[in-house]
Amino acid sequence: MKKILVPIDFSDHSEYALEVAAKLAKTYNADIVALHMMGLSEAILTKDESQEVMEAVYYMKLAEKQFGEFLDKDYLEGVNVVSTVQNYKIFKEIDTVAREHEADLIVMGSHGSSGIREVFVGSNTEKVVRTSTVPVLVVKNKVMDFEVGTMVFACDFSLDYLPAFKKAMEIASLFNAKFQLLYINTPERFKRSSEMQQRAFKFLTEAGDNALDLYDSVVYYCDTTIEDGIFAYSNNVRADVIAVPTHGRRGLAHFFTGSIGEELVNHSDIPVITFKI
Repeated sequence: MKKILVPIDFSDHSEYALEVAAKLAKTYNADIVALHMMGLSEAILTKDESQEVMEAVYYMKLAEKQFGEFLDKDYLEGVNVVSTVQNYKIFKEIDTVAREHEADLIVMGSHGSSGIREVFVGSNTEKVVRTSTVPVLVVKNKVMDFEVGTMVFACDFSLDYLPAFKKAMEIASLFNAKFQLLYINTPERFKRSSEMQQRAFKFLTEAGDNALDLYDSVVYYCDTTIEDGIFAYSNNVRADVIAVPTHGRRGLAHFFTGSIGEELVNHSDIPVITFKI
């Protein structure tokens, strides 16, 4: 891991993400690219050239001043931080910045009382998750001394999840984390044990690279919904990160087919890392 992109809006939540990124940067000797999206209005951009330049310079200098204050953190000592201010308003452009800087990971905060739920219901964070070709680590709250001892990868062993699975394996190996495969069996999509095991076997065989070694450790967990099962199991084993595949424009909706209970989500502080298929 060489570069970590952190979108900054100067909120507490973006600082939570920045602190996690700082810990990763120190561990893996990586650089941090701190991004602020100004999102200047059309009113400014449609003014005559002289006015536009003057106001753009003003907002740029204001953002640079805020950046200087925001990045003045003890936990960033010894970390190489590159700050960039872009006039982006569309969140898919974050992926463009990530690829331009050759970032290996995007770390983002999740706003609001619903916390992680926002990843699934159309927040700015989900817009990034939908469009990012780079893995996105979503941090809900302040994480003390971020470590990844256990990563839970949840999927139904559909073969189109193989690219996400392989990338998640790479990240887990980088973190030196236990990689736990999880299949949630629900009443709506109920499968017999033999069916689940056959799907897992075919999936891991197709994955290659000794992935079949994970077959005996796959956990088959029953719950009323996929979402409830993932969070219940992950909380039970005190997972440090939940990893999930995503399907581009469909975001997480393709995988997370039901709504997430408010009470459940509000009690889950586990960071989520997403991998686009």
